[in-house]
Amino acid sequence: MSRVLYITGIESADALLNRDGTALMIGMLLDQQVPMEWAFTGPYTIRKRLGHLNPKRIAAMNVDEFVAICSEKPAIHRFPKSMATRVHQLCLALTQDHSGKAENVWKDVPDAEQLMKRLRKLPGFGEEKAQIFIALLGKRFGVRPSGWQKFAGVFSDKQPRSVADIYSAATLLKVRGFKQMQRALDHDKQDRPNRPNRPNRPNRPNRPIAKKSK
Repeated sequence: MSRVLYITGIESADALLNRDGTALMIGMLLDQQVPMEWAFTGPYTIRKRLGHLNPKRIAAMNVDEFVAICSEKPAIHRFPKSMATRVHQLCLALTQDHSGKAENVWKDVPDAEQLMKRLRKLPGFGEEKAQIFIALLGKRFGVRPSGWQKFAGVFSDKQPRSVADIYSAATLLKVRGFKQMQRALDHDKQDRPNRPNRPNRPNRPNRPIAKKSK
């Protein structure tokens, strides 16, 4: 049996993530450029301020109004305007393509290839974020369509490397430790060396000034 997600340090916020697919998806969307705990507390913060986390109702809101609510301190992200706009876009996509239910993204999906395609169509879900989300569904929630490990990539393995591997305070520390080790090695979450900065292009020599003919 899959062990539930444990990440924010707030019991009610973790409970929301474990029962609400929209909260889980918004947390995953926000999980960039901020600590994981901050990102996955975002859905709980939004729900407290709105009184709900209904994608249809969020999509129907004026985007500037929604951004303002998300930007109140404590904000949902280090970059609240751009990320709140992205959350609004996600809720619009869920409303238009999945009947306003995040769970419909993975419900009755025929295989992991189709799940990957559905995720990649959502705002903010690039390849790696989609891989991690597939691993998260498989490891923590028992959603394992055919081929899920292949499409989750290294995030399906036993190395604690992402939110998909966190189900206790101890595993949270293991994932933090792995990320610190990767930074020290200058590697990414997939054990790949980070790309070195491109060298500055040498200055072009000044062109000689053509002499005017007399």
